[in-house]
Amino acid sequence: MSEPGGKVAGPGRDAGSRSGGRTPGGAGPEGRAQDLGLAATHGLPPGVTSTTDLPGPRDTGGMARARRPSDLIVAVVGPTASGKTDLALDLAEVLPGLLDADAAGPGELVGADAMQLYRGMDIGTAKTPASERRGIIHHQVDVLEVTDEASVARYQADARRDVEAIHQRGGVALVCGGSGLYLRALLDVIDFPATDPAVRARLEAEATGPLGSRGLHRRLEALDPESAARIDPHNARRIIRALEVIELTGEPYSAHMPRRVFHAPAVMIGVRRSLEVLDARIEARTAAMFRDGLVEETRGLLPRGLREGRTARRATGYAQALAVIDGQMTVEEARESVALATRQLSRRQTKWFRPEPRIHWLDAEDAGGAGGAGQVGAGTAVRGSRGGSLLERAVDIIRSEADGLDSVTP
Repeated sequence: MSEPGGKVAGPGRDAGSRSGGRTPGGAGPEGRAQDLGLAATHGLPPGVTSTTDLPGPRDTGGMARARRPSDLIVAVVGPTASGKTDLALDLAEVLPGLLDADAAGPGELVGADAMQLYRGMDIGTAKTPASERRGIIHHQVDVLEVTDEASVARYQADARRDVEAIHQRGGVALVCGGSGLYLRALLDVIDFPATDPAVRARLEAEATGPLGSRGLHRRLEALDPESAARIDPHNARRIIRALEVIELTGEPYSAHMPRRVFHAPAVMIGVRRSLEVLDARIEARTAAMFRDGLVEETRGLLPRGLREGRTARRATGYAQALAVIDGQMTVEEARESVALATRQLSRRQTKWFRPEPRIHWLDAEDAGGAGGAGQVGAGTAVRGSRGGSLLERAVDIIRSEADGLDSVTP
């Protein structure tokens, strides 16, 4: 993984029908950035060519820095296609002024989407195009090659470093994504057990043999029923990790799951829609992906080693596009497969978030409008949970949480 904050693009595009207006084959992030006058390799504001050009940490004289309202980590969560990205961008525009942040300009976003870590996987992961990022800096996007293995432990260290740097610069940090474990790794008190390449290789061999992932899942059910109930029987990667931890530690994998305790002050805003609306948005987004060049983008990743990437090649969208390239699926069959897999992902995400008591859920369909940066001001009274725009209701919750941080020393 590259340095945190490097090669940034954006968190997932959640709008059902917007995919960034790419031409077939998709212009790469560098080309789109140049069109906007953004740094070609980072997607940063004009005049900033690297995150090292951003203002550094302020000198606090060696004293503990008092917690301020702007130090609250704001996480926008929810299932794919719920609309969380648009809300996060709106919040990034208005929160610095509302929370009295020292830094000029909008807040900065830290992605929490495991597949958006990969460079070049733009259309299929629904990354926000540069033209829709509003000049907002994004971290933890485009930091891995398609041949790399994503690591939640590495993500935790890098993403937390990003958040701390944002706060040290006097800015507001927003987290946006739907990868539940990545969100909890960033936000919660959690330590990750070590790994053993030999143990993992043996389990991976079993998963690809006659036993398969379902056989490993049955073994996990016998050893740790709680973890088995949470992990999809087809998710070989997570099953292998759970069995690896059990073998190395002699404890259930569930014993190492994070406690529901924030490691730093945070608030989680959840965006919720009905299944019928989510499914319609997923269908529209999937159609746009193929129309905008998902197959061509996948073909362009082959020389970069996509087929050798154990995680990247299996990502929803890219697995189906590879099948089209190999003549195993028609484009229409691939489109239907992607839409189905995305609907299933959306339901798994909803199931993951459901028991989380700290999420402040907002029903997007109850909003009077999508909201906009110009509608919320520092002196504006925000309406209740079922009145006003999504943005207004989110700001109401964030203000309440942030008020408790004023002048509190950690």
